[in-house]
Amino acid sequence: MGPWRFPSLQRFFGLTDEYMENVYEEIFSLKHHGGWSFIEVYNLPIQLRHWFLRRLIKQFEDERKEIEKSSKRK
Repeated sequence: MGPWRFPSLQRFFGLTDEYMENVYEEIFSLKHHGGWSFIEVYNLPIQLRHWFLRRLIKQFEDERKEIEKSSKRK
């Protein structure tokens, strides 16, 4: 098959490199901080994966606030 007759810069099918980079960052975060396996995170529905990430962020924020609160008491 020869070159495309009308090359397009848009990718209508498939995922962009930037999107996949974000997915891998999400997988890394849940794997590193939550002990998930790659396959477990990769197979989660997107909305559920995002919920776990938001919950992880909230957990870190709550822990940071508690550390700040306890350091002010000393």
